[in-house]
Amino acid sequence: MTCETHTPEKTARQAWLAVLSRATLAQLERLAPSADTLPRLHQVRPPEIGMVMLRGRVGGTGNPFNLGEASVVRCAVRLGDGPLGVSYALGRDKRRAELAALVDALLQDPTQHDDVHRTVIAPLAQMQADARDAKQCAVADSKVEFFTLVRGEA
Repeated sequence: MTCETHTPEKTARQAWLAVLSRATLAQLERLAPSADTLPRLHQVRPPEIGMVMLRGRVGGTGNPFNLGEASVVRCAVRLGDGPLGVSYALGRDKRRAELAALVDALLQDPTQHDDVHRTVIAPLAQMQADARDAKQCAVADSKVEFFTLVRGEA
């Protein structure tokens, strides 16, 4: 039996792929580098739409059940002879998956990693954190606290 190890590189890639998967098309188009400044792009797997089965658990920890299906787009690109970038994104937006795969490939290139991380991943992560905080504040405003009074216990 082999045990899968989590190297810092693998953990970092998982983190930026998570950020890219939550980014919108408009955000990616605004932040991704322009194609004229990049090496030639090879589509290893052009963006394609498929379906995945979503699974849930009763009470979050109980028996699994099929929740339903969702559309997903997957894509794999290679920049020149460089690293392979991949993307999986919920929805049907092929351009969004292609841009995310492009950014993933750029982040794996040591000569471009720091610049792409600073100009693409960091702003996206900050926008997502701000949106999450705003949503949590909006929900917290509607929080109701219940209490009970004990009668006649003496």
